[in-house]
Amino acid sequence: MLFLPAQQELDCVNENGNIVGKIVFDGAKNEYCFNSEDESVVLTGLEIARIAERIAGLYSGKYSIPMQDDD
Repeated sequence: MLFLPAQQELDCVNENGNIVGKIVFDGAKNEYCFNSEDESVVLTGLEIARIAERIAGLYSGKYSIPMQDDD
């Protein structure tokens, strides 16, 4: 699973090179969440674990999502 920053989100790219969803920060809830690109896509257990690890790392400060500078 690759995590590529795009407009204050992280695209989640599987081993086949397909974007399966995005990790975004929901400011209203003050939490990171995974949003699937296509509800019909079934993630493997390993993909789910890697996404969960990335989200946990975002909370701990191990990882970050680059913020866009519109100035």
